[in-house]
Amino acid sequence: MAVINILSPHVADMIAAGEVVERPGSVVKELMENALDAGAKNVTVEIRGGGATCIRVTDDGCGMAPDDAGNCFARHATSKLRDERGLEAIETMGFRGEALAAISAVSRVELLTRQAEDREGTYVSVAGGNIQDMRPVGCPKGTVFTVQDIFYNTPARLKFMKSDRAEGAFCVQQAARVALGRPDVSVRCIKDGKEEFFTPGDGRADSAVYALLGREIALSMLPVDGENEGVSVSGFISSPAAGRGNRATQFFFVNGRAIRSQSLQAAVEQAYKNTLMVGRFPACVLYITLSPGAVDVNVHPTKNEVKFSSEKRVFDAVHYAALSALQDERGTLEMDLSRSTEKKLAPQRPAPAAAPDQTPGQTRMELHSPRPAYNSGANVVYRPPRPAPAPTRRPMSYQSSARPGLTGPRPSPAPAPAGTEDAPVRVAGEVMRTYIVAEQGDRILLIDKHAAHERMVFDGLKAQGRQAMGQTLLTPQTWHPGPEDMEAFRANEALLTEMGFALEPFGEEDLIIRAVPDSLDPAQTVAALEEICEKLKKGGGDLARDSVLQTVACKAAIKAGWDTDPAEMQVLAEKVASGQIRYCPHGRPVAVTLTKKELDRQFGRIV
Repeated sequence: MAVINILSPHVADMIAAGEVVERPGSVVKELMENALDAGAKNVTVEIRGGGATCIRVTDDGCGMAPDDAGNCFARHATSKLRDERGLEAIETMGFRGEALAAISAVSRVELLTRQAEDREGTYVSVAGGNIQDMRPVGCPKGTVFTVQDIFYNTPARLKFMKSDRAEGAFCVQQAARVALGRPDVSVRCIKDGKEEFFTPGDGRADSAVYALLGREIALSMLPVDGENEGVSVSGFISSPAAGRGNRATQFFFVNGRAIRSQSLQAAVEQAYKNTLMVGRFPACVLYITLSPGAVDVNVHPTKNEVKFSSEKRVFDAVHYAALSALQDERGTLEMDLSRSTEKKLAPQRPAPAAAPDQTPGQTRMELHSPRPAYNSGANVVYRPPRPAPAPTRRPMSYQSSARPGLTGPRPSPAPAPAGTEDAPVRVAGEVMRTYIVAEQGDRILLIDKHAAHERMVFDGLKAQGRQAMGQTLLTPQTWHPGPEDMEAFRANEALLTEMGFALEPFGEEDLIIRAVPDSLDPAQTVAALEEICEKLKKGGGDLARDSVLQTVACKAAIKAGWDTDPAEMQVLAEKVASGQIRYCPHGRPVAVTLTKKELDRQFGRIV
């Protein structure tokens, strides 16, 4: 009995729709890319009801002839590809001929289009992949696609749709992503009657960055411009001082196409090595241009991923272009330092005599950083800067420490866990400014101080119950979240308030932060909120609450590399030795135990 079935065209279209149209934002992306391929200079995107109710994309491109208007909804119908040779060097956004067929298979679509040379345009109505009506009409030059009732004929897909606010935010994000890749095209995005953004289309990338990412990010950007072995890189990366709490503001464009690439993310982030705080990420808007034959865009149904013929060549071009931009920022910096401060920074040098134009008691330091040679030819030569001196940190005294869980009266030594001697804990010291070395009876504990303290803070926050303590900021801070972060905040505002945050709208797109959890360093507030929003996008409920507490605990905890007061180390060692702390909130062990017997065996004292 035959078990292999030939699927009907309708079922095949539904399968293709599942690959191309994941959610309403996918429709926005595909229709905007079609408008760009049509040569549009002005594109308007309108969204209602999270995109599920209505999406309208209007452009002033070349339009379509009547015959093409009817054929464009057929599967594998495209004006951008004629034969297999065209796949070797694709220069358009679309080429598969699947997007319109997939969209029309799961929605109701209306098309208005007219070419400049035609006196009248064409109207086409499609539902469930079938043309319902087609006739000549009067309309402006260009094309208008109206997509309504997405997934009306596939109820199972509707179950996976998020709220209208979440889907609408994703639609805006997709529109902004496409617009950012084409600064030469003016894009207007309207959601539920309100303009979300407008780009001038003046061809300047900095104008698009300012319009789409906001003033704060735009002003923190450093220009990038370089070329290596046929790969040119331009755009912007953020100053190390303006690191973000997540990668939401990292954008990569290859030949104008927005893509996701872990390799390019790594290329940029490695350029920031030793200059960006742990847990912070750079923002970037990078335009990579190379021969169309050197990149394969036919590797993903939604064309969000590409494959390079030489991954290393592209990686190096992006990496060294980012390095060059960072080194340009570090020119000659003059600082007026008091003699006492200079002695702390460089105690081995005697203070030089003051120059005639300086105040007595001060000396002028110049911090030089050589600029790398980033050539425009075939070979890249990079000269790294001289390493900066390690920062001097003031030790925190036990009595004045504000670190959560390490203040107040000293706890008495807890009884040792079963299997160890009933002995107090003695801190022998610290290695690598990361691991505490403690001794208890016949065992040695190596304790990750950050992981242990993070657990202490996390448990303390959990013990406070549903309402955490907040601290009012003396100087409120402003935060400019992206569309998805803003949606995550709005959907979880009650939870964040419960955790001790107090945020209010501040203008159209910003929030003002008036209070934060009492255990959180105010300087870490924006970074913590960005990280929290990234986690909140993945789910809600008690898991969301724990995610917030984990982030607050992580930001509040002692960091590896910090100088730690012996009294603080003693508290941590006693908590770990007593068994009260075993794992950090993320599940990592906080300590490794080494017994005297194991040591004796290592040194050959016993067999």
